[in-house]
Amino acid sequence: MEEQKQKIMDLIKDEDYVPLKAKEIAMLMRVPKKEYNKFLEILGELELELKIQKNRKNRYKLVEKTYYDGIYRKNQKGFGFVRLENEEDEIYISKENSLNALNGDRVLIEIIEEKNKVKSAEAKVVKILKHEKDTVVGIFQNNKNFGFVVPDDRSLGTDIFISKKDFGKARDNHKVLVKITKYPQNGKNAEGKILEVLGNVNEAGVDMLSLIKEYNLPSTFPEPVIEEAKKCGDTIDEKDIKNRVDFRNKTIFTIDGEDAKDLDDAVRVEKLENGNYKLEVHIADVSYYVKEGSILDQEALLRGTSIYMLGRVIPMLPRELSNGICSLNANEDRFTLSCLMEIDRKGNVINSEIVKGIIKVTERMSYTDVQAILDNSDKKVVKTYKKYIKEFKLMEELALILKNKRMEQGYLNLDIPESKIDLDIDGKVKEVSKYEPSFANEIIEQFMLIANETIAEKFYWLEAPFIYRVHENPDFEKIQELNKFLYNFGLKIKANKDNIYPKEFSKILEEVKGKDEEKVVSNLVLRTLKVARYEAENKGHFGIASKYYCHFTSPIRRYPDLFIHRVISKYLKDNYVINEKWEEQYKNYAKERAEQSSEREKIATKVERDAESIKKAEYMEKRIGQEYDGIVSSITSFGMFVELENTVEGLIRFEDIGNEYYIYDEERKQLIGEQTNKVYKIGDKVKIKVKNANKLLRQIDFEIVERD
Repeated sequence: MEEQKQKIMDLIKDEDYVPLKAKEIAMLMRVPKKEYNKFLEILGELELELKIQKNRKNRYKLVEKTYYDGIYRKNQKGFGFVRLENEEDEIYISKENSLNALNGDRVLIEIIEEKNKVKSAEAKVVKILKHEKDTVVGIFQNNKNFGFVVPDDRSLGTDIFISKKDFGKARDNHKVLVKITKYPQNGKNAEGKILEVLGNVNEAGVDMLSLIKEYNLPSTFPEPVIEEAKKCGDTIDEKDIKNRVDFRNKTIFTIDGEDAKDLDDAVRVEKLENGNYKLEVHIADVSYYVKEGSILDQEALLRGTSIYMLGRVIPMLPRELSNGICSLNANEDRFTLSCLMEIDRKGNVINSEIVKGIIKVTERMSYTDVQAILDNSDKKVVKTYKKYIKEFKLMEELALILKNKRMEQGYLNLDIPESKIDLDIDGKVKEVSKYEPSFANEIIEQFMLIANETIAEKFYWLEAPFIYRVHENPDFEKIQELNKFLYNFGLKIKANKDNIYPKEFSKILEEVKGKDEEKVVSNLVLRTLKVARYEAENKGHFGIASKYYCHFTSPIRRYPDLFIHRVISKYLKDNYVINEKWEEQYKNYAKERAEQSSEREKIATKVERDAESIKKAEYMEKRIGQEYDGIVSSITSFGMFVELENTVEGLIRFEDIGNEYYIYDEERKQLIGEQTNKVYKIGDKVKIKVKNANKLLRQIDFEIVERD
């Protein structure tokens, strides 16, 4: 459709074009008769988008004014911003010029003031093209003859009025799912109807259920999908063994977290006579079971990725597959797609091979136990796995070589601590702490990285239809902004518009390793980088300093990996001689599915962050008044954020900083005391008291106690 739109616009923009009627444009563009109605729909959309208009004689011409479309992001104070595609700067929309648009709406805007050195561009919303949401999750408040739903998403911009006849079974303080029946206009609230009561706000599990409903996540599998998964059985089809390389007599391990159930990668390392290493990365052959276009495949594409919500998983594939026949469970025969690599002592892949395999995992290992073996720190564990100690030591040896080579290339070893949130059986928070990964985690990470690179490079040179994991260079302007902060630490990233190298970032990260400012600098670097995404075109991966990269190693939980497996399987089956029709079809699939997977990944990331925010706020609700040491992680025009050692972050508003007024220095992102000239900057250590915490608002507020 977008392609057809562009063709119409190119025609109407042509300097020789004279206004024509719809039928005349269709004839000129040779639109088939059976596609004419669709053509009229596209013309209608272009009209709605205010790109073209009819004159008095029903002939189409360009709209004289220039309008832009984008997604509106609303601030709780009423104003908002729109970011246009391929544009870095956001355009400001005042409350009066918002046309009652809601957070997330796709809108058409007209620029009313261009950007200058003092302020950003300003625009007004001239049309709401599409409301993002028609259902909302929130808290129901009963006022006897009518009610309101206060949305969980406070940026939505409106409470929702509910007439008494539309209460359903909702009671005061219930979390509910509401259908918007009338959008806000002329200063009036939106109106709605209660669709579902999720439970009382404090009831166990309601917070995570609310997130599922808020993001309209597919929390259950349709019966036909489950039935198709069950047909795959729980044992392999022995007829296919003859077509595979048999690794069942080899010692092979899975190494995962203790709670992992979907085990899709297994590894093996051996030392060759020439001193090189042979690394085998065996990945569950999910594409053998999930066929292109099947009901299972359609559902997996719709979901795009598994979502992990603290004790609750929304999987991409039914558990019959993800925990069953596709999971590389110990002592069970499983089909794999295996990447076999010979790696020299400098970490270079000398040669590689991809094969269809069959394995029987020797032992299901945990990161904790492998680390205990490497450290010789748990006698019981060491004794249990004594016969495998050499294998794990060899893995450690190779992983160190691979990591050192990667660091030399400029791999960004960001120290961004992950949160470890422990829940009780009711889903309430017991503890929030920093997750401390061990080198056992690093072993698997390094093995997966090298396998992903090897696969990506091979299929790039084959010019195969493919989905790459892309992470482009950061914008030079953002690096200049970062350097303003780094100046406070005596650091600088050397770069210009034509030369931006990961190695320069890597040097900075190595410089602060082990220092107080390491966490802050890592966060600042992370904010400077672009967001990784999936694309059908290889553009390299800046963060891991790699020219070729893809996601191949997790087909149980990521659709791009499943798609890649399908492509690889086709090439193996046809001995790398591919017909053009299939190739063209899959190149189109790659573009569509890369885009879909990127969108689903964005949603998964939001859900997982929101789940963390809710649980961290719940944890701090019981700690109001307690004091903690923290570090200033960010400074804004409304206050400063402080991160605690346990990874919890809270906001200190201006009025809670001290007994004087603080001026915000936007250039240096600092706060300066008007009377004392006391300066707060990113990286400063501070002592705070928890002032307030609210899991419903997903907010934590601190106040300054004293400064170190």
